[in-house]
Amino acid sequence: MTHPVDGHVGKRIRHRRWMLGMTQQQLAQAVGIKFQQIQKYETGMNRVSASRLWDIAEAMDVPVSFFYDGLSVNMDDAAEQAEDILGDREAMHLVRAYYAIPDHQRRKLVDLARVLGEPSSA
Repeated sequence: MTHPVDGHVGKRIRHRRWMLGMTQQQLAQAVGIKFQQIQKYETGMNRVSASRLWDIAEAMDVPVSFFYDGLSVNMDDAAEQAEDILGDREAMHLVRAYYAIPDHQRRKLVDLARVLGEPSSA
């Protein structure tokens, strides 16, 4: 059975790789392993060692802590939340598109989303 932390870290690896437009093969080559191992990490089937996570973080230009973001004391809740967001292909496309927008325009988009999300007063 997959430990919730391993599953969470794997999902964060997949999320970041996808956001970068990087294939499993490209990531595997960057860290010197086979792409099948990346697959196993991303599903949580295999645990990522500390040194390998360091290599992956460097290849993806994020701090190691990135892979633990969103974990809570209750691991079941954390795993479920990560699955909800990172498992939704449409949400991932939206996030990728969002980060492709220049900073000053992204702030305007966030303001627009807040306005659209407010309950109407009609």
